[in-house]
Amino acid sequence: MNQGNRHSHNRGRRGQVLIFFTLWLPLLFGMSALVVDFGFLYSYQSELDASTQAAALAGAWAMSQTGATVSSVNTAVQTYSSASGKSNVYSNLPNAGLISGYPRLKCLSTLTSVYGIQCYGPSSSNAIVVAQKAKVPMLFFQLFGGYSATLTSTATAAMKGAAPLPYNVALIVDSTASMTSTDSDSNCKNTRMSCALSGVQQLLSGLAPCQPTSSSCGTVTNGNVANSVDRAALLTFPPVATSGVSSDYDCSSSTNPTIEKYATPFPSTSTYEIVNFSSDFRTSDTATSLSATSNLVKAVNGKSGCSGMAAVGGVGTYYPQAIYAAQAYLVAEQASFPTAQNVMIILGDGDMNATSTNMPGASTTSGKYPSTKQECHQAITAAQAAATAGTKVYTVAYGALTSGCSTDTSPTISPCDTMRQMASSPAYFFSDYTATGGSSSCVSASQPITGLNQIFQTILTDLRDVKLIPNGTT
Repeated sequence: MNQGNRHSHNRGRRGQVLIFFTLWLPLLFGMSALVVDFGFLYSYQSELDASTQAAALAGAWAMSQTGATVSSVNTAVQTYSSASGKSNVYSNLPNAGLISGYPRLKCLSTLTSVYGIQCYGPSSSNAIVVAQKAKVPMLFFQLFGGYSATLTSTATAAMKGAAPLPYNVALIVDSTASMTSTDSDSNCKNTRMSCALSGVQQLLSGLAPCQPTSSSCGTVTNGNVANSVDRAALLTFPPVATSGVSSDYDCSSSTNPTIEKYATPFPSTSTYEIVNFSSDFRTSDTATSLSATSNLVKAVNGKSGCSGMAAVGGVGTYYPQAIYAAQAYLVAEQASFPTAQNVMIILGDGDMNATSTNMPGASTTSGKYPSTKQECHQAITAAQAAATAGTKVYTVAYGALTSGCSTDTSPTISPCDTMRQMASSPAYFFSDYTATGGSSSCVSASQPITGLNQIFQTILTDLRDVKLIPNGTT
């Protein structure tokens, strides 16, 4: 080919490239516009998702509060939504807001059956679904007729279930003579004391002795690990002599601590505390069994072959002094661990009947602590004082009756109602109403479950915080 033909041929090729480039230019520009706009859409969607999740968590938290209503939940959701003037407004989402019909309160059976989260929120709910939408402008895609896009986002949150705060837990377990009777209900079929301590074991199996990231909680000193998370103490009533309290966790001992009277002022030779606040109940947060070397575990029958705390009784039943003692212990513990939430769990049948013989120093007429009159109301006052001080007070009515409290005459009250009013929230009142000898009508409206193991598992779940769960959970 000669030079002239070669140059003519190249000029033809350059012309073809120019034609193809001209034809492909709109497509290339469109693809570039699509990439840029989709990048913006991804950013917009992330912002909308974040605000929807925040609104769902706020609503779930509002659901779990004492006295929560549908209105208070809706307000919390609105406050943390992306609607105009609210907390999570983004300049990129000027038209965002809740989708009509949301939020929706749900009672999800999976949360109830698997995690024990009962439907005690407003409208009998345990979860909330929030959905938002936003109309956002397109940038380059407007050249192709795409002026805006509508984004939607949905988030579902459970009232409970997330990792807990650090807790100081004071467990008060009735060890009066009535706890020696047999509970033949199918949930336990053992003595009341054995059934009660089995429930406590359930709780200890779920509390966090140390951080979940630690393969081992490490060295134990005086019942505690160096970096403890939750700490639990075991108390009982009636009080016992301090000199023999170790008999309740000394597996080699064949005796029980000496029972003391409900004296006022309370002598230094007596105590309600069987085991001080401890975090050695498991060797790590992932350990599936309780630690056999823990005095707390031994005291609650958690070590094989060790009988633990026994029900002896002999001086009647009187709760208030034990409640005041537990609150004092909690306050002292919180001084050392200020970020921890104080929790008190009281287990008993709610009936009180101590006489002046067993309450030396108490008034026989006033009805105010300490007194042999209005004993059940005194217990309510003591528990409410703890709640006012910031302690979460849970009560477990174990075989409680709807008649009793013979010391209370003006006004009268039942053991069941005593336990109900001692709880710092209706959601914190539980009742094992199927226990032998109890009243089948003593049922918690907020937590209608029975069986101590299930009750303590539910308390454990309740101590956890709100959390997001997959959309579509049933």
